[in-house]
Amino acid sequence: MISRNFKRYRLTALPALTMLCQLAFAQAPAAHGDSTIREYESAGGSPLANVPMRQDINPLAPKMTEAEFDKAKRIFFERCAGCHGVLRKGATGKPLTQDITLEKGLEYLKVFIKFGSPGGMPNWGTSGVLTDEEVDLMARYIQQTPPAPPEFGLKEMQASWKVTVPVDQRPKKKMNNLNLDNLFSVTLRDDGKIALIDGDSKKIVNILNTGYAVHISRMSASGRYMFVIGRDAKINLIDLWMEKPDTVAEIKVGMEARSVESSKAKGWEDKYAIAGTYWPPQFVIMDGDTLKPRKIVSTRGMTVSGQDYHPEPRVAAIVASHFKPEFFVNVKETGMVYSVDYRDLNNLKLKMIEAAPFLHDGGFESSHRYFMDAANASNKIAVIDTKEGELTKLVDVGKTPHPGRGANFVDPKFGPVWATGHLGDESISLIGTDPKKHADNAWKVVRTLKGQGGGSLFLKTHPKSKNLWVDTTLNPDPAVSQSVAVWDINNLEKGSELIPIGEWSGIKDGPKRIVQPEYNKAGDEVWFSVWNGKDQESAIVVVDDKTRKLKAVIRDPKLVTPTGKFNVYNTQHDVY
Repeated sequence: MISRNFKRYRLTALPALTMLCQLAFAQAPAAHGDSTIREYESAGGSPLANVPMRQDINPLAPKMTEAEFDKAKRIFFERCAGCHGVLRKGATGKPLTQDITLEKGLEYLKVFIKFGSPGGMPNWGTSGVLTDEEVDLMARYIQQTPPAPPEFGLKEMQASWKVTVPVDQRPKKKMNNLNLDNLFSVTLRDDGKIALIDGDSKKIVNILNTGYAVHISRMSASGRYMFVIGRDAKINLIDLWMEKPDTVAEIKVGMEARSVESSKAKGWEDKYAIAGTYWPPQFVIMDGDTLKPRKIVSTRGMTVSGQDYHPEPRVAAIVASHFKPEFFVNVKETGMVYSVDYRDLNNLKLKMIEAAPFLHDGGFESSHRYFMDAANASNKIAVIDTKEGELTKLVDVGKTPHPGRGANFVDPKFGPVWATGHLGDESISLIGTDPKKHADNAWKVVRTLKGQGGGSLFLKTHPKSKNLWVDTTLNPDPAVSQSVAVWDINNLEKGSELIPIGEWSGIKDGPKRIVQPEYNKAGDEVWFSVWNGKDQESAIVVVDDKTRKLKAVIRDPKLVTPTGKFNVYNTQHDVY
């Protein structure tokens, strides 16, 4: 009986998380209970005229029907688990274990879910994403015992693996007239698709079915293959040489994921791909041209602070070394960065580099030697030397850094810097990155800019640009979230200019959140997503980088909830 009911309530392969929930409750986790997930029993008789009820093992949990529980489980998986964890133990967001949520109570939770906070918790209710009924539903759900999802191993991966176009049947040369260097991959997050857009003509080349809410698009070293991964852990391998670029292989590597990367070291170009998952906590190395799974490595283990066992240390960002055949893998909750030597998969060499807990995103500084790695709930940037395979420095920054891949430029006073914005405050931190010619400024915050407020997701510049662009996507103030701030990097003291991207889109209704500046190859255009609800019109706004004036608006019914954008050349060569 118990086994049958457990199967009924198991977490199935649901659509994965939205980008917003990665950033919810952007505060360091408080202490909480660490009890294991227990199987739970069915309810027995229903007080609602034979409506099946869900009975939690904790009698203090609010009542929910089975249908309500299943709906809330799906919403949590899509909107909340990325920050709070599948087991609700917290990371970027606070822990939502039952001991904490029951103490907070229903009304407190409803208010917080509905209105959010400037520190990164989205205003799910007032933004229109959740109805009042759904807010109430979620407030009751997070007071239930978290359901335990299933494991996902080689057998499950192989069952999902498909090679739709075998290697020997693919083009031997580029078969289209596209300028691939200026092609953009645009995430259509709520539609489970990506749009390939020609950066020259601004026309949609193709719409491809992918995993739900693609988190990133990454390029192979050769520039031929594109890898995209959804939050449901589905990977698509796209061949850009085809007459019309399309998927040639796919695989599902877990229940929830964020990261994929390909090998870039000399002699290993396009050889392997790697993907890390949020659940189960592990990473897998695959063949780069087929996605055939080769090696799975669990990340469960001890934290750097306290040496406590953590059952859910999720894999966040992954970068490929430009110096050695190695991947650098963020293990979020433990605060470890693994250097993974992929020369011999049967004798895999792992080096564990201690950094700081809650490693999330980041990118290279301008030399591509140092991985600037945001430990967001620790309020630090870990500087990882990918040539020597060691931690160089932990740099204290603002509250909850979230750089994306960051931004590299030359500060007129302090020399080369790498910049990050923050979810939890208005600051933009500039860190010196030149230990040879500017040793006094290296690996410390040399300048702090004042942005629009908390809730920044991404910032960006380009080697040929004189501008630094910063979004504030998650700020609850619409006037802030619908605009971007831009600085002249040669006159930073002047302060920023606000650009009304939402207004320029021409769209009248919806939250119109502006997210993720992305440059074209030439560095003379910067693209922004105008992110509305699934049933509302969205757009992409293209700005002339030199004049800061509107250049183009891409509006098409097929552009459903566009968010992340990835220029092929800039992504291939780690230009940001």
